[in-house]
Amino acid sequence: MGILIKPIVTEKMTILGDKLNRYGFIVDRRANKIEIKHAVEEQYGVTVKDVNTVNYHGKRKSRYTKAGLLTGRENHYKKAYVTLSGDDKIDFYSNI
Repeated sequence: MGILIKPIVTEKMTILGDKLNRYGFIVDRRANKIEIKHAVEEQYGVTVKDVNTVNYHGKRKSRYTKAGLLTGRENHYKKAYVTLSGDDKIDFYSNI
């Protein structure tokens, strides 16, 4: 699996893409900002101005079932917010 796992396509990220030319991605937890920048530039053919990253730790979850209390947690993941320079745009819906 590569550095970029999937893009974040939400209402909030769509507004940020329109206003600030900023896009979000779920990325590999071991990737650094330089690797993320090169991966976005290579895959989408754009020029990256800035990369911000956020580490999310999985929440603990529990539920009651017939077998008793089941506990676990969600997966940890890392988000990257990529700001593009100039008039570059990324269209996530072009392949549909």
